[in-house]
Amino acid sequence: MNRGFYTIMAAQFFSSLADNALLIAAIALLAEMKSPPWMTPLLKLFFVLSYVLLAAFVGAFADSLPKGRVMFITNLIKIVGCGMMFVAIHPLIAYAVVGFGAAAYSPAKYGILTELLPPEKLVAANGWIEGLTVVSIILGTVMGGALVNPTISSALLSIKIPFIDTPSAAALTIIMIVYIVAMVFNTKIPDTGARYPHQERNPIRLIADFSGCFITLWKDKLGQISLAVTTLFWGAGATLQFIVLKWAEKSLQMPLDKAAVLQGIFAIGVALGAGAAARVVPLRKSLTVMPLGVAMGLLVMTMTMVHSVWIAYPLLVLIGALSGYFVVPMNALLQHRGYVLMSAGHSIAVQNFNENMSVLTMLMLYAMMVKLNLNVNIVIILFGLFVSGTMLLTMRRHANNQRKFDSLALIGEHRY
Repeated sequence: MNRGFYTIMAAQFFSSLADNALLIAAIALLAEMKSPPWMTPLLKLFFVLSYVLLAAFVGAFADSLPKGRVMFITNLIKIVGCGMMFVAIHPLIAYAVVGFGAAAYSPAKYGILTELLPPEKLVAANGWIEGLTVVSIILGTVMGGALVNPTISSALLSIKIPFIDTPSAAALTIIMIVYIVAMVFNTKIPDTGARYPHQERNPIRLIADFSGCFITLWKDKLGQISLAVTTLFWGAGATLQFIVLKWAEKSLQMPLDKAAVLQGIFAIGVALGAGAAARVVPLRKSLTVMPLGVAMGLLVMTMTMVHSVWIAYPLLVLIGALSGYFVVPMNALLQHRGYVLMSAGHSIAVQNFNENMSVLTMLMLYAMMVKLNLNVNIVIILFGLFVSGTMLLTMRRHANNQRKFDSLALIGEHRY
């Protein structure tokens, strides 16, 4: 890997660190406002809404400028969203603005990998990016939990900085500083020299162009399988974040700042699985990891039998490891197929649209379950059955495709 890749990793790390710390801070703000429990998962829903609404436009934006500059601009938007919470705008609205920045950031972040690296390095690169992103999730959730801890809040407030006179203001100030660090690294990302045809600006034509890319990727025999798996993973992962918080509260009797650590424990497992996949799974064998998705769904259901933190830790690490090991090769395959069939930015935008439609759908279903006061163990069982069942259906679809097409030949295709 070259120096530019490590600069991208640093920028992604600090941006994701701030995103995850801000989520915990926003949850604490909702609690301070005495908001109803069903509103908490809506934070993530509002965050990912932009990924869906802007999908037709962010790919063209990412391909219209050098991607380092795109990442700088979108990080600035995240700072604006964080600042909106600082001036007491409702957390749902403010976090939606952060999501707006993240939606435009993502095609540039992943698209630059296909510009910078050859296809045979994409699994390893994705392993590094996902592993580092997971480390940032771990540290971000722990950081967010620490910033809302009364003892640390009091220590920050004792510094007596002007305009920072509440625990939430102190937490948000630290988070904005982390976003600024990410922006500094954005300025150091090299221009890969990749240039695409003039990007369309007419909204109707952009939507038509996006629709064409969407259909192309879903019709492709490898694209549809990898897209189905990553779509399921990100929807399930976002929902599992909130299930773990509720499970920690009900089954383990843990407050928010302690429950946030469990999210970090799960993320450690994802990092371990992603790292292992990056080392041992080549792009040409990426489809062999799908059975692990079934295993992950079944393993999630065992959470209902756990009431000890010391059993919860290794269980969450194992669930995370299975998740990381199966999603990294599938993500790399999807990126490669998208790059073969269309441009980097457009293919990532299609991927983001599908993955975040899944997040929206699953979070809305989870919010409904919370509003109906369903027992958290019932929610966990339904969640696990859904993940395993969907993965089995995807594997059956792939088996049917294999009877008609040579998957290895498709993976080996390159644009000339």
